[in-house]
Amino acid sequence: MGRRALRIKDPLLELDSYLKTLDELSNPWENTGLWDSANPVEIEVGSGKGMFLVRVATENPDFNFLGVEVAAKYARFTASRLARAKLSNACVIHGDAQRLFAEFISSASVRSVHVYFPDPWWKKRHRNRRVMNERFLMDIQRVLMDGGQLNFWTDVAEYFQTTIALIQRVTQLVGPHEVVESVPQHDLDYRTHFERRMRLQGEPVYRSSFEKVATV
Repeated sequence: MGRRALRIKDPLLELDSYLKTLDELSNPWENTGLWDSANPVEIEVGSGKGMFLVRVATENPDFNFLGVEVAAKYARFTASRLARAKLSNACVIHGDAQRLFAEFISSASVRSVHVYFPDPWWKKRHRNRRVMNERFLMDIQRVLMDGGQLNFWTDVAEYFQTTIALIQRVTQLVGPHEVVESVPQHDLDYRTHFERRMRLQGEPVYRSSFEKVATV
């Protein structure tokens, strides 16, 4: 199902603090000065319209949140939401998540990685384009600190099952742990807009979490 049209945001919003590109990052990225604090970092892969980033950054001021979004218009849309909320602990990068992880993020530097409803690339000949591939999963394991978590949700049963098997085969992450579906307390009490749409339509959502356990 395709993404819906975006509402036009205030063109006068100052987005410099909330929207970056990969070319603007230093290497390693921690030295870029994205936030005012050195609080633990969580990364969302595919931030879409920014529902998750805005919510968790608002509810968790003692953590920093980074979204990465390959579509420029969605990255800008998310940045505008962060700017409107005046959140100093969140920003979004327009660019390829696989390159971000491989080239810019130091080992054992991230508290959690969130991957919600990534493009399933339905056709078999396109499956190699899926973000949850062997190389990316190994990079996720590398950047997670001990005790860090990978959260992966999708509405595609085949994608869920094959990804779980791949995680167990190519990484040492422990899981999958069960993630209980929460009861929404209001109309926007969902992790992402896509989760909201699926649940309102009565469609299943497959959830998992994995943990990086310290090795002796």
